[in-house]
Amino acid sequence: MTIYKIQKSDDQWRAELKAKGAEPLAFDVTRHEATERAFTGKYADNKQQGTYTCICCGKDLFASKTKYDSGTGWPSFYDPINAEAVGTKVDKGFWSTRTEVHCSDCGAHLGHVFEDGPAPTGLRYCMNSASLDFKPE
Repeated sequence: MTIYKIQKSDDQWRAELKAKGAEPLAFDVTRHEATERAFTGKYADNKQQGTYTCICCGKDLFASKTKYDSGTGWPSFYDPINAEAVGTKVDKGFWSTRTEVHCSDCGAHLGHVFEDGPAPTGLRYCMNSASLDFKPE
């Protein structure tokens, strides 16, 4: 089990997300690995320039220059902002094996990464809008 730099109880995360004005689904997505429905997230079609951050702890995760339209209905990126921004682990739920992506500071579940993305990485970081915040340039 990974020990994260930022440790809080579910009650603390719930209160903090509520104080930030995060959507109600944010707690279930980030702390209990839920997934928002495709094409419903507020950042799926966001075209602004800026930085996507962890809704829980504020860590910079993805730059808008790496965001692309994957056609999946979730915000998709081909690379994190740096190698230390996110971590991964194998997820064997839902009758398949996927690679889960989480914030490397607080462990928030962000989404999954797949090996069907564009160059230069060939990766698709398929993220839940509910797990992200956005800082415009």
